[in-house]
Amino acid sequence: MPSSSVPKLWTWPFIFLVLANLFTFMSFQMLLPNLPPYIESIGGSNVQIGLITTTFAFAAILIRPFIGHLLSTRPRKVLVLIGSIALLIMTALYPITQIVTVLLVIRFIHGIAWGWSTTVNGTAAVDLVPRRRVGEGMGYFGLSVTIGMIMAPSLGIYLYQNYTFDLLVWISVGLGIIAVALFSVTSFVTPKSVYENQKNPQKFSFFGSLIEKNSRYPALVTLLNTFGYGSVVTYIVIFGNEQGLSGTFLFYFFNAVLATVTRPITGRYFDRKGPWKLIMICSVISFAAMWVLSFASSNLHLIIAGALFGIGFGSMMPALQAWVISKTTTERSGIANGMYYSSIDLGIGSSALILGFIYQFVETATLFKLSSFLFIAVLILTFLDSRKQVEPWQSVQ
Repeated sequence: MPSSSVPKLWTWPFIFLVLANLFTFMSFQMLLPNLPPYIESIGGSNVQIGLITTTFAFAAILIRPFIGHLLSTRPRKVLVLIGSIALLIMTALYPITQIVTVLLVIRFIHGIAWGWSTTVNGTAAVDLVPRRRVGEGMGYFGLSVTIGMIMAPSLGIYLYQNYTFDLLVWISVGLGIIAVALFSVTSFVTPKSVYENQKNPQKFSFFGSLIEKNSRYPALVTLLNTFGYGSVVTYIVIFGNEQGLSGTFLFYFFNAVLATVTRPITGRYFDRKGPWKLIMICSVISFAAMWVLSFASSNLHLIIAGALFGIGFGSMMPALQAWVISKTTTERSGIANGMYYSSIDLGIGSSALILGFIYQFVETATLFKLSSFLFIAVLILTFLDSRKQVEPWQSVQ
């Protein structure tokens, strides 16, 4: 195929959007692994530690159907800026109290802002990416998500362990300010169908805007995938403290490095071959990473586990998002994207709640072992779906 016929991916709006989304996720993810030990340090119970994640996830899932509906009738930029500014304000509120119940309320409102922002940002990316390069384009956009989910926690853990929780929050606020600035100078693309829908808006349906039926299967796989990740993000700092490991941040650092290095390869592979073999291979690697982590007794073990997790989980997340988007139409991409992020939040949130209960009876390392079998479930479901494919991947996009 001549290079002139390949639609351009790296436009300035797409570059600004990827960078802004990176700072958004870094601002948020710096706090995520440190909230459980922080809640524990101010007298929170095991159940409250789980609720700090579950409450957030519930709020994010609750708001996404409304955002999915708004995306069908509203221009992108206004919605993106509202979400980004709301995240910034809620992040700045964490240092005002050490009362756990008040923090839970803040966390709930923060979840609403997060659900809003992630849905509109992901949909804006879909609008900017050429449809023929959705796997590669969303792979690079997903890299901003993955690096945020992986690298920022390592920085956050380092700051929390060596300085104060308040300093951690204010650095997070600073990253959020950068995100707002970048979003402000980004030129967004709003599909023509949005302006047409403004003239004849569809009636809102909560469940109709919550679920895109064509994308339900990859969304279920995403939920199971992030349940496994939820055990890591909720308990790795506590596990590191129990094991006397000073380099917990190394797990996230090498996770980010390997996820970044492998992303160009996996994104192009997705566009050529589809999601199935890629996700199956990565699920096995993620399973192995969880077991290495569960037996970690040195920083070297954390590095190995982090590297494996970066290759496995880090490659699966953007592939899953591209899979979800590829199953629907442009008009429904906002709803499908919202369902994808709701699957992430539900996976992490349910993981925190269920494992928070189990944590009363088992060691932290056992939580990682139990969670690892969710990646086996991902492998099985993806394999079953691959057996149903009767046409080449390119023809079903």
